[in-house]
Amino acid sequence: MAESVYKIIELVGTSTESWEKAAAAAVEIASQSLRDLRIAEVVKLDMHLENGKICTYRAKVKVSFKYKVSD
Repeated sequence: MAESVYKIIELVGTSTESWEKAAAAAVEIASQSLRDLRIAEVVKLDMHLENGKICTYRAKVKVSFKYKVSD
């Protein structure tokens, strides 16, 4: 089996509904421009507040994708 190389990037997804939707948004948007996504790891959850109320859920996500080897 050939060796593989993966790049890991950090993204922040947002949602007005939940952390789960915020994380899903990060992966969904990344998948539109990155190919061969392999692993997504939620590393931090936080919220943006206004007047003491939650207005945005935020999920910091590390996503890895495989480098394509040229023939």
